[in-house]
Amino acid sequence: MIPTTQPGEHRERLPQILLWSLLGVVLVGVMGLGVWSLVWQAPIQQLFPGASSARLPVYGAVPDFALIDQRGRPVRRADLEGKVWIASFIFTNCPDECPLMTAEMARLQSDLAHIDDLRLVSISVDPDRDTPAVLSQYAERFNADPRRWFFLTGDKRAIYRLAKEGFRLGIVDPAEQSHSAPDKGSSLGGSKSSLDRPAPSSVGQTSGRPQSLRGWLRFAEPAAAFADHGRAKDTLHSARFVLVDRRAQIRGYYESREEAALQRLRQHLQMLFREV
Repeated sequence: MIPTTQPGEHRERLPQILLWSLLGVVLVGVMGLGVWSLVWQAPIQQLFPGASSARLPVYGAVPDFALIDQRGRPVRRADLEGKVWIASFIFTNCPDECPLMTAEMARLQSDLAHIDDLRLVSISVDPDRDTPAVLSQYAERFNADPRRWFFLTGDKRAIYRLAKEGFRLGIVDPAEQSHSAPDKGSSLGGSKSSLDRPAPSSVGQTSGRPQSLRGWLRFAEPAAAFADHGRAKDTLHSARFVLVDRRAQIRGYYESREEAALQRLRQHLQMLFREV
């Protein structure tokens, strides 16, 4: 005699069936996510552990420029497009701050040597003194690879315009310091100033972020942070590193003297290499 199942038994087993079905769907989803993570994310996570998946804001684009590197070769923005790069402004006669900034760049060069698409760019704010030959000697002190790390010089007015209008960084010529140098308590100390901050119009528009977020983003924009060389006749310039993406768009500013900021730079590099 074939056993029969009463309708009441079906109703009692229905919740169990639904529960096991739901657990099966969840398990399949978790396994699929794990496989995707291993295939697509593991190589990047190994290079840059602890990075976020959020997109970085866009602070505007670096304009075209025509400068000369330490080998005497011309370098334009087009030569860096398609690469992710980190820029800084220094000069070789600087006694303290610039060597520290360059040493941090050298550490980045060493730690990230396995990334072919990364470039480092150090631009002299004293081009009259920093000829290609001088920059070449300076680059050798830090074991700079000339294929990956460019030390640039050129027309002084073009460099100052590039720093101010292109990278939106503070810079003051020694001849102008008596008239326009920022107050040491406000700018050299690192408090907020419009001299070293992206233009508000570039934030929110180019990054596609809603208008309502612009006010919040202003608090995240970099404040002025000049390299204090301790000498009255030295050029005042920003001590920040600038992260630029493959389309020559500025994606972040980082205080070169703060380890936490340098760690954020490494994390943000990972985020850029994820972007298509």
